[in-house]
Amino acid sequence: MKNLKKDILSRVYLVYAFLAIFALVILGQTVNVQVVQGAEWREKAQDLTMGFKNIEAVRGNLYAADGSLLATSVPIYEVRFDANTEALSDDVFYEEVDSLAYQLSTLFKDKPKSKYKSELISARKKGARYHLIKRNVKYTELKQLKDFCIFRRGKFKGGFIYTQQNKRVRPFNHLAARTIGYEREGIKPVGLEGAYTKDLSGVNGKRLMQKIAGGIWMPISDENEVEPQDGNDVYTSIDINIQDVAESALQRQLEEHEADHGCVALMEVSTGEIKAIANLTRNKQGHYYESYNYVIGESTEPGSVFKLPALMAAFEDGYLTLDDMVDTEDGTTNFYDKTMKDSHKGGYGVISVKRSFEVSSNVAISKLINQNYSDKPQQFVDRLYKMNLNKKLGIEIAGEGTPLIKSTDDPSWSGVSLPWMSIGYETHVTPLQILTFYNAVANNGKMVKPKFVKYVKDRGKVVKEFQTEVISNSICSQKTIKMAQEMLLGVVEEGTAKNLKNPVYKIAGKTGTAQIANDKYGYKYESKISHQASFVGYFPADNPKYTCIVVVNAPSRNVYYGNLVAGPIFKEVADKVYASSISIHKELAKRESQAHSKLPYAKDGNYNDLTKVYGDLAIKTKTTKKVNDWVKVNTGENEVTIYYKKIAPIYVPDVTGMSIKDAVYLLENQGLSVRFVGEGTVKQQSINPGEKIVKGAKILLELS
Repeated sequence: MKNLKKDILSRVYLVYAFLAIFALVILGQTVNVQVVQGAEWREKAQDLTMGFKNIEAVRGNLYAADGSLLATSVPIYEVRFDANTEALSDDVFYEEVDSLAYQLSTLFKDKPKSKYKSELISARKKGARYHLIKRNVKYTELKQLKDFCIFRRGKFKGGFIYTQQNKRVRPFNHLAARTIGYEREGIKPVGLEGAYTKDLSGVNGKRLMQKIAGGIWMPISDENEVEPQDGNDVYTSIDINIQDVAESALQRQLEEHEADHGCVALMEVSTGEIKAIANLTRNKQGHYYESYNYVIGESTEPGSVFKLPALMAAFEDGYLTLDDMVDTEDGTTNFYDKTMKDSHKGGYGVISVKRSFEVSSNVAISKLINQNYSDKPQQFVDRLYKMNLNKKLGIEIAGEGTPLIKSTDDPSWSGVSLPWMSIGYETHVTPLQILTFYNAVANNGKMVKPKFVKYVKDRGKVVKEFQTEVISNSICSQKTIKMAQEMLLGVVEEGTAKNLKNPVYKIAGKTGTAQIANDKYGYKYESKISHQASFVGYFPADNPKYTCIVVVNAPSRNVYYGNLVAGPIFKEVADKVYASSISIHKELAKRESQAHSKLPYAKDGNYNDLTKVYGDLAIKTKTTKKVNDWVKVNTGENEVTIYYKKIAPIYVPDVTGMSIKDAVYLLENQGLSVRFVGEGTVKQQSINPGEKIVKGAKILLELS
């Protein structure tokens, strides 16, 4: 019995000893954590609950050439309520919560007052530190919220918390949407937003925030630790008025012909600046919208617009001239087992090279190229390469399509490749690449890179300016260029694009109608055929200022020729540009005013002043029906005729014949800086009448 009791006590003592040792270990570890490692663990705990979070910088603006906003960042706010802030007493909360609920309901109109009130009271009872009031709050709404009951006490006394975010908006909605593009996290950058994201993005700031229940980060103070630096502004070459015309004209033609998609681009000849670029796609509902940048990205068989580089290659190699003749037979000819056809049944007979281009004869041009290059096809290909048709343009916007100018060592090269390439098949180029080539012809051989952005500004100061980049100083000889220009003018004057001819200014260009086989449309060459209609050219033909391309894919109303489908779009854009660009027009004759009569000579000037002077001198006057404050005068033998003088607020007025006093008054009121030399009447002015006014521009007046 004693042995049993002794055995039990031994076990109990052993357990007690174990527990004592265990307690000492725990106590020792506690002391170690609290005292020895305390600072380290407290720092780690703080890191888990507090930290610096990025404050998004305001993204820079995208502007059109005239300063119109294409894309901008609008601040939006997320508003929350710290219902457990210590400085907000129950008395104040319950006294004002009803009024606050009413104000919130009235401002946002999304919930009744009772709903807001119950949510606020519930948040108070739960001790919520970051209760959501509203997302996507506008700045004007935020200003009102700051004056609401409870909230007007601020963050610590009233629990009012807000954080700013930036929303990207386009004031012109879908206008040039794909070219403007976007830059979003996790998505491949698109358009100018993506290409210039480094300039636009700015530098993010830092703000100290605390992690609270639910994993939510709450700002500790209203101030940022590091203020964000706003992004720079990017000024594009886009002319918003021409862009609007281009998109409207394109949409009307697409709708009329029920086409799948289409695009337009307008390029300034000397600088390469893209003034307008429109891309529209038809959705299942039959509506058109911008979903893809076809101008830049769609590399397809160009069709007849490729006949220009084909003939230029033969001109440059010395094989052809404009006057060489070719037999179009009966409108068909065979190359091995393939038949080449003209759209004109029966053929054109024996015609010149120039005429074959004007009427766009497939038979003539394919025969000419095949006859001269059939035994040396690589020479033809190499000549096209020398004109840079096989290279990407290297534009900054992502997604440029890859051109394909097939070489003779290509596995798909065959006996019919050469004649078919000569009329724009078995090759691939994008609309922008073809536009750049035609622009080089308009620019007397100098090929310039398409330019979308003119400069970058930081708070109004230019920090980066983009000059015109030259791809090739001369794609060919001047002799070849002159022949190409003559052919392109002939197409509009006497060829397939006579419907674009007008008496005001000359257009030079080329129509294109290509058969396409695209799985997207479900068509194959040998079964159901679809078409691509195009027109590319420049104007005014005698002094080229702009080059334009129009491409319409898969028109479905049995009208698919380039002159009828794409041509009208080109003409509408060209007419708008010509009407609005005074620099294109011929200079107005400068007027020198001299008196050649017995009557006292008077200068042009203010209507009321002149009529008073003539009345006091008893001089007979004759006034035309339409006059305004400023008039012209013509002093005759027996009377003075007073004429209407057009003064438009946006155009430089004609001040020749006026006194310097009136001229300075009129010009400076329109924002010009005036200098003059000499005495007497204004004889000449340095800025021609009718040019668009640039505020602050200097104008020199020469007096008689």
